[in-house]
Amino acid sequence: MSFYRLSITITSLALIVVGVAIVVQTARAGAGLVGFLIGPLFVAAGLGRLFLLRRH
Repeated sequence: MSFYRLSITITSLALIVVGVAIVVQTARAGAGLVGFLIGPLFVAAGLGRLFLLRRH
């Protein structure tokens, strides 16, 4: 695996983890519409980037 592919994979996984953490923290706090909107967007960005990397 090239350095480019490895770095994209690591960054994508980090985006997914951050997105899940945002949703979990928002749920633990008991409120926050922004957290429930931003978290899934981070997860979608990470998954989308992994999808595009695997497709190429």
